[in-house]
Amino acid sequence: MLLAQLLDRAGTGMWAASSVLYFTFVLGLDAGRIGLMLGAAAVAGIAGSPLAGHLAGRFPVRSLLIGCHLLRLATLGALLGVTRFDVLLPLVAVTYLGDRAAKALEMLFATRVAGERRGTYQALSRSTANAGYAVGAGIAAAGLALGTPEAYRALILANAVSFLAAAALVWRTREPRAEGRVAAGTGDAATSGTEDAAAGDAAARDAANGGAANGGAARADAAPGRTRAPSPWRDRGYLRFVLLDIPMSLDDSVLAVGLPLWLVVHTDAPHALVPAFLVINTVLVVVLQLRVSARFEQPRQAAAAVSVYGLTMLACCVLLALSAGTGTVVASVALLAAAVLVTGAELLRSVSSWELAVSLAPERARASYLGVAGMAMSVQKSAGPLLLTGAVMAGGPVGWLALGAGIAALSVLQRRSAVRRLDSVLAPLAPAATPSPSATHAG
Repeated sequence: MLLAQLLDRAGTGMWAASSVLYFTFVLGLDAGRIGLMLGAAAVAGIAGSPLAGHLAGRFPVRSLLIGCHLLRLATLGALLGVTRFDVLLPLVAVTYLGDRAAKALEMLFATRVAGERRGTYQALSRSTANAGYAVGAGIAAAGLALGTPEAYRALILANAVSFLAAAALVWRTREPRAEGRVAAGTGDAATSGTEDAAAGDAAARDAANGGAANGGAARADAAPGRTRAPSPWRDRGYLRFVLLDIPMSLDDSVLAVGLPLWLVVHTDAPHALVPAFLVINTVLVVVLQLRVSARFEQPRQAAAAVSVYGLTMLACCVLLALSAGTGTVVASVALLAAAVLVTGAELLRSVSSWELAVSLAPERARASYLGVAGMAMSVQKSAGPLLLTGAVMAGGPVGWLALGAGIAALSVLQRRSAVRRLDSVLAPLAPAATPSPSATHAG
């Protein structure tokens, strides 16, 4: 599976480095149409995660993941023969939908295979993904140096072939037999005496966390003879976690959009620093992801990492604000330090977001819950660049300070909310199962 991810991300790296140039120089699209196409694709990608989670509760994850790889193989193959914008738009949108669905399925597969070691697996997955992106970007650089239409098409074809190879590797990977079940975490409801009792306890805990609107549905699921799993769309506590996870993912847009634009428009730092941001990010993620994951691999540790994330992003935003109006050397040092900090935030987010998404979800319905959780990154990828290029950039240094303070404040709220839910989800079941003396003598 890790080798499949390496090939997948290598192809994605080639696509990311060459797609805009292909649309511009080979197909002759203007900036407005390219922006519309990529924006529509990002919106379509938002639906990929919940759709994957919904289907994963009914079909084997391995088969669905293979389907996502083959879907992208087909759309990219068709892309090479299409020049009309009205056909390109849905093709690119379906490609992005398959991409986000594949990422959600990889996360779900990891929870089933890795079990309690899912934090370590996630670290290995992140390191593998970044190595793949680096390989793909390197191959793309060689192709883009030629600058011919044939070179651009070869890069897109290589990306499509990477999906075929990834599908073949996933096909050779064994999936756990219990398709609808996920390895339970410590203290999960699976520790009850019977599966029905565990389901009832899980539903009762969800009712306590989800509020009155969710409580009725949870109690109905807990009723004898009912087997319907709880729905993430009616779980207000989990939806609150997903909503707050969107700003907890803004490091992605800060690295990809905020840093380069701020350097070019508001500082005297040399433009040659822009590639260095990605180099710093790639190297640090590959080297440090396992160490960071080992330190925050438990649910409560992951909740604590959210606060550290907020402080790290605040420090990054302060450096960006201070880099404006300074000399070349000071601005360069501040921007490079900001790149290190935003990478540190990414390391923390990749651990906390994934671990909490799994730990806060009811074990019986984890597939659908993780699908909804995956929407946070998709929404951030759509809204984050607009936030940075609009409000933050327009506000100048004050905009960065406001963004950092906002993320830090929301990180505290996210940590507290996660800890409260963990206190209920991971609470001992014995007190709830032991009848009180008054109940024993009643009736």
